[in-house]
Amino acid sequence: GGGDVAVLARRWQDVEASRGDRVRLVRCDPFHVGSTWRDASFAASVRRHLRDEPFDLVQSHERIVGLPIYRAGDGVHAAWLERRARTAGLATRLGMALNAHHRYLRRIERAMFEHPALRVVICNSEMVRREIAERFAISPDKLELIRNGVDLERFHPDARGLHRAAMRERWAIERDAPVLLMVGSGFERKGVTPALEALASCPGAVLVVVGDDRHRTRHASRAEALGIAKRVRFVGGVADPLPFLAMADVFVAPTLYDPFPNAALEALACGLPVVTTDACGIAELIDEERNGWCVPAQDAQALEAAFRHAIAAYGDRGPALRLAARRSAEPYSLEALSTALIGLYRRLLGR
Repeated sequence: GGGDVAVLARRWQDVEASRGDRVRLVRCDPFHVGSTWRDASFAASVRRHLRDEPFDLVQSHERIVGLPIYRAGDGVHAAWLERRARTAGLATRLGMALNAHHRYLRRIERAMFEHPALRVVICNSEMVRREIAERFAISPDKLELIRNGVDLERFHPDARGLHRAAMRERWAIERDAPVLLMVGSGFERKGVTPALEALASCPGAVLVVVGDDRHRTRHASRAEALGIAKRVRFVGGVADPLPFLAMADVFVAPTLYDPFPNAALEALACGLPVVTTDACGIAELIDEERNGWCVPAQDAQALEAAFRHAIAAYGDRGPALRLAARRSAEPYSLEALSTALIGLYRRLLGR
């Protein structure tokens, strides 16, 4: 029969549409200045509320020490920093080392994963589960793999017929041009720069980048310098990525670090083959040559080859790639996600 749910958050998108008879919003939005104070003050506010109101189960999506369930949707911050440092210049590495927020997150992360009150960590990829097990003093029995879910009815290959032609006309893209799509904010982590450089070796192909970044103009300048500005569309943030997925041929996620991007799973559900890296959790769903390609992170030559291969393969056997991509997403329905979570909660409650 389910239970009542309280959501403790600073803010909530579309509150009235999201809140039902059994869902209650509790706003925890203390004053703060800066990212470290923001995170610490929110954690303190949540703990104060939990002291005042008992709950049968508490699941956190933020790094808060001493709670029983944590969903590691952002992966391991220490792992992301190490990957970033491998290609960063000296000034960037020094800035990372001196950054108070990075130091705070690393300290809180270790304290959270090693706290005796922690009962379960929900990992959305094997990559994240492995990183946590290797870095922290935590029992492997506490690490539960539950991948993200996707609305398989909404994100479907049929969307291609509904949006493809109109979207290509809107964004001035030729009907038969190979279109590569990226979705996500935070361009450095998502790998926009290596994607631009790989596109330069793919004449005629167009890259569409959906998402925002404070250094967007820098990436646009890089496209200009590479001579590909006319073949790149920086769309910005959008409320609904489905029309863009429908007009694309290949989804690209050349990430520096990404635990398990929802956008890539939505792309597979729409029948798009995926090009990604071994630093992305979605790689665990990729069957090489059948529904996508996986290359080593930060290997520019391998990424260029994968882009060219994906474009050629899509031209030769697009229907087979679309079918394989769709089938690889079908086990990850929202219903499957709900069943897995409810099963976990019942075990924790002893029911």
